[in-house]
Amino acid sequence: MSRYDIVFIGTAILDSVIKGFDPEPVSVAGFRAESGSINAGGEGVNGSIASAKLGMKSALLCFLGNDQAGDLIEVELEKSGVDTSCIVRTSENPTPVTTIFVAEDGNRKSITNNAHSYNFHPERYTDRFTDTEAVVIGSLFRAPFNDPDVIRAVVTEAHAKGLMIFADTKIPNFRKLTLDDIADSLPMIDYITPNEDEARFFTGEEEPEKMAAAFLAKGVKNVILKLGGRGCLFMNRDETIYMPAYKIDVVDATGAGDSFMAGFVSELIRGSDVRDALAFASACGAICTTAVGTGTALCNREQVLKMISDQ
Repeated sequence: MSRYDIVFIGTAILDSVIKGFDPEPVSVAGFRAESGSINAGGEGVNGSIASAKLGMKSALLCFLGNDQAGDLIEVELEKSGVDTSCIVRTSENPTPVTTIFVAEDGNRKSITNNAHSYNFHPERYTDRFTDTEAVVIGSLFRAPFNDPDVIRAVVTEAHAKGLMIFADTKIPNFRKLTLDDIADSLPMIDYITPNEDEARFFTGEEEPEKMAAAFLAKGVKNVILKLGGRGCLFMNRDETIYMPAYKIDVVDATGAGDSFMAGFVSELIRGSDVRDALAFASACGAICTTAVGTGTALCNREQVLKMISDQ
């Protein structure tokens, strides 16, 4: 048996979440908001915590600075049952801190800084992510996966070990990268999960099925296109599945995609077929949006199964 079910590789960030921000100043230097909170975040943190809550043996490979922000994140991970032995702590770079403004409809905008561009090298720690059933690349096209050599090294090692490889995507920020830049790595990725805006950016297409087909044409085996309130589209060379969204009152959409990924991977590992895994993943993402903070609302697998049964 593998040491882990899932190893997430990605960023760990301390999120300062401001909900209901009023842009009208109340004084020369003062503004108001409905609420403010501090949460451990970043796709690697979000996904690993969600999968641990779903009963998976989860680990996170990331870097954290030797600072208070890093300490807070590691404590939160351990409290949620995530194995933190794969984390690399360093004094060379600070832990990234993000300020997130959440609108009334749950959509958000964020402020990053140079700490987010530190290009951690997960390929130097292959012993920490190969004793597992699945590897999840949290943000393809963002650090540390905004370097074609890093991407190639990680997916080649995971592929050689026979691991399932999942990759979520982000639109590039500090370093521009295209699908053509990583053409040799894409055929080794089993599932890629862009949202609609990301898929439009990378493919130039406007229709969901054409977006998904463009990824398949580059060699990816399976594509899951997240369509927000319209659900998601799954496509491979043999079938196409549309999965509608669950009806829910959205409070904060932060981390919903990471919960979706955690739910999908965990159910595949449990032996579910793609359709059932998509339904489960969609419920995980929906539950995540019902509270402020990425790890607040999702509690366990039973909660997810109840939502599926109820709706």
